[in-house]
Amino acid sequence: MTESITIALGGIAILSLLCQWLAWQVRLPAILFLLLTGIIIGPVFGWLNPVNMFGPLLHPIIEISVAVILFEGSLTLNFKTIKDHTHVVSRLLTIGVLITCISTTFLAHWLLHLPFTIAILFAVIICVSGPTVIVPMLRAVNLAPNVANILRWEGVIIDPIGALLAVLVFNFISVYDVNHYLPTTLLLFCLKIVTSGAIGLCTGYFCGLVLRNRWLPEYLHNVGVLAFVMLAFALGNYFEDGSGLLSVTLMGVLVANMDDVHIEDILGFKENLSILLISFTFLVLAASIQFTHLREIVWPALLFVAVLQFLIRPLTVLVCTFKSTLALKEKIFLGWIYPRGIVAAAISAIFAIRLQNNHVAGSQRLVILTFFVIICTVVFQSFTIKPLAKLLKLSTGRVQGYLIVGTNPLARCIATALKTLGFDVLLCGSSWDSVQTARMEGLPVFYGNPVSEYADRNLDLIGLGGLICLSAQTSLNTLAAMRFRREFGPENIYCVQTQLNENEKNDKQTAHKRLKNSSLFADDMIFRTLNKLVKKGAQTKTTQLTDEFDYAAYQVTNPNAIPLFALDDKQQLRFFSSDEEITPAKDWQIVGLVPNEPSIKRPNDNTP
Repeated sequence: MTESITIALGGIAILSLLCQWLAWQVRLPAILFLLLTGIIIGPVFGWLNPVNMFGPLLHPIIEISVAVILFEGSLTLNFKTIKDHTHVVSRLLTIGVLITCISTTFLAHWLLHLPFTIAILFAVIICVSGPTVIVPMLRAVNLAPNVANILRWEGVIIDPIGALLAVLVFNFISVYDVNHYLPTTLLLFCLKIVTSGAIGLCTGYFCGLVLRNRWLPEYLHNVGVLAFVMLAFALGNYFEDGSGLLSVTLMGVLVANMDDVHIEDILGFKENLSILLISFTFLVLAASIQFTHLREIVWPALLFVAVLQFLIRPLTVLVCTFKSTLALKEKIFLGWIYPRGIVAAAISAIFAIRLQNNHVAGSQRLVILTFFVIICTVVFQSFTIKPLAKLLKLSTGRVQGYLIVGTNPLARCIATALKTLGFDVLLCGSSWDSVQTARMEGLPVFYGNPVSEYADRNLDLIGLGGLICLSAQTSLNTLAAMRFRREFGPENIYCVQTQLNENEKNDKQTAHKRLKNSSLFADDMIFRTLNKLVKKGAQTKTTQLTDEFDYAAYQVTNPNAIPLFALDDKQQLRFFSSDEEITPAKDWQIVGLVPNEPSIKRPNDNTP
């Protein structure tokens, strides 16, 4: 028996990795492949039966996994970020959630024949979307920034808010189904909220103090926070059965909003841990689905999803965007895209388990209906987002732009050349004079340090897929490259050299290869040389290669030109780098920096 469980865990781990990899390859939400894989290995072929395999340990494992997932989501609920967003996002998160919950409750009660209390819980659960399903869709199509930002921030903020609402509704239903007397229910519900809330807030505050005062060494911060999460969850369930999820959610909200508590590293660790737990949880839950419940209501369920997709969501958007500056086509797009996500699946599963244990009518269909809505909305919207964006002319035609660190003359010169080729660019700098100059040249600029907390809250990366570090400060380039590795990937990060590499040949002076990024341009082209050339009037020149005029002919014709980057025949940007040799061919466009001087003086010192 032990060997079979070990084999099952190993198989689940490999399948989870394959699902995540496939999602990354095709740019679709990973939850779709996890659920489909779980259904295949469970109900379809019967290779995995989680109830028989894991026995009484299954429910505690799932509960703890969901607790960590909810805590990680609640860490993103920073009240400072919410107030900075548009009125449309605020309306969608208030009026929109109210319209969705009320209309979906009556629809589920009437069409799916769910008891009214379960219909309310189901409605609250499926009003939650989330960044894990929205962001992959946005990456697949380069939308106009205003539409993309609304969808992104609605998904990010509704994730923890929706989870908190769902937990509150679940606790109310749990109390009501035991008492069936409203005054008593309200009293016990308030007692439950106060108890679980006090546990979560006290645990969160003490956890924040530990982090703020560094009572734990830095390498134990992640493990320490995880221990506090498990403690809050256990205490919440011990004093008030079923309240552990509320405790950990409130704990995460408090930690996220405490002053001088840096959660960036913790959030990164929790994101990685959540990927593992999400993969395991959804494979196991999907393998546990009993399709007998779905076969009974498959046609009403399809009709329910159709009304949700084509009536409730568009109506919600129309109400929330009334008198806004959005065009009709933008409203149509917002009304089309709203996939349900990971938090909805996670909390529906754990709620269904607890409600079934309490013999609450209708709870056995909660998971299958939630999974059905998730699969339908994710599949349908993933495959229609590109055609719809093209039809409504909301796609900008490029799949990526570039964030440029620096507003100096070199950065502005390269940004202008990229913009001329049709790429989106966003410069980021702290020098007010340089920022003003860039704006006067028609370049979009973010005024601030790219690695600051202010940038974390306000720097808009929608439509950007790469980083070009062109600052004169080596430390700023390095910090920015490390900060944005998660967003762009190390293969899409480029840094200009600020000093020659002649003395960087031994292990003592060379940065760890895991932290190194592609070095821009030739080995002897450092920032000071390039920036000085631009100040003296050097300009970029774009040259088209043909069969008669190849790259060799280009080098002969332009002996002083410094190749910067090239646009290949597939319209992909290729940077000239000392770490990667590229061979431009026919139909490529070469962009070079052409100096005014007859020859280029190569640097022979090591001065930055």
